[in-house]
Amino acid sequence: MVEAWLIELAKGIGKFFLNPAFYWFLFILTAASYFRIKRERYDFGIKVYPKFIEWGKTWLVSLISGILISAVIIGVGMVFSYETLLVLAFAFIILSISTHFTLLSPSYTIGLTFLILFFAPYIFDMQSWVDYSLLYERSLPALAILAGLLLFVESLLIKRIEKQVTFPRIELSDRGVWVGEQQIKRLAVVPLLMLVPEGLITSFAPWWPYFSIGETSLGLVLIPFLIGFHYKAQGHFHQDAIYKLAKANTFLAIGILIIAVGGVVVPYLSLTAIILAIIGKEYMNYRYREGDRLRRPYYQPHPKGLRVIGIIPGSPAERLEIEPGESIYRVHGRNVRTSQAFYEALQGSGAYIKMEIFNHDNEARFVQCSLYEGEHHSLGFQFAEEPYKARRDKKNNAS
Repeated sequence: MVEAWLIELAKGIGKFFLNPAFYWFLFILTAASYFRIKRERYDFGIKVYPKFIEWGKTWLVSLISGILISAVIIGVGMVFSYETLLVLAFAFIILSISTHFTLLSPSYTIGLTFLILFFAPYIFDMQSWVDYSLLYERSLPALAILAGLLLFVESLLIKRIEKQVTFPRIELSDRGVWVGEQQIKRLAVVPLLMLVPEGLITSFAPWWPYFSIGETSLGLVLIPFLIGFHYKAQGHFHQDAIYKLAKANTFLAIGILIIAVGGVVVPYLSLTAIILAIIGKEYMNYRYREGDRLRRPYYQPHPKGLRVIGIIPGSPAERLEIEPGESIYRVHGRNVRTSQAFYEALQGSGAYIKMEIFNHDNEARFVQCSLYEGEHHSLGFQFAEEPYKARRDKKNNAS
């Protein structure tokens, strides 16, 4: 029996690289990285973050979550038909064909998969020219439970951004002022080991597999489950936005999981869980977007200083431990309101830089560090001001 499990495990891992979702993940990650770097060059004149950082620092959460959820899937005996996995891969592609991550929440990907599978028999019954035999009806409750579990993973991925990087951008506000905003986004791939029909594994207990679809033997397949999200924080301080989004998503996950578990006893509760997952996610996103839109831009120019909206990794600015959202008030005793005044204040400052900063709570603090030759013009700050390319085009047109 152990040998059968090991053989199926090896075969399942090999099938990971046959799943179209894996290659689609590589494609949208590359495309998103390309467009993000292109925008950074427009706003700041340089590439701020390296390629593929949208996936950065997600693999540990994804791996641990994948192992735990796979243990639940296998321990309970949730069997998923090949039709289910094929439709799921289709959902990943359709919902992210724009290369944005917004619709790659489990609410949408599993929601679309569930609804297609749920209504497919009714569609096929309306015609007679296609003979079909789909084995997935009894796996629908398992699919709803999986949605609830993966929503917890999404919440954890959102929460972890609080201590990681967000992506700064510059936008023109409704009042015609250039303001900054933070893009809160990630793309993760969670490896899930799933039970499928046809293999060497046989039942080891009378109740296992619990979510059976009529097979006598089972196999294993490792699938890449894509999870993505994309929010912008313009009216919110980005850390406040992350906390709010993670909290709301966690409450949604709890509610969906409770209803989905009830679907084991009352089948239509599984459908209820999926519908509420989609509607709940849409409502959560709508409330956040409207709340952010109605607020005054947080990353607008500070009335007493120069607002920082981004820090280049590894730069002198990072050594100063200044965070996005803080404002530089004085440099060597001189008040600064523009980036030009900021860099002028640095000239002739010698080997040290001394600054007065207003933090997120509008409290003043002092920072200082040593500078090396040539670092005055490459400190690594991004400010809430007119984009670099727009300024350069104006200068070229004027000359």
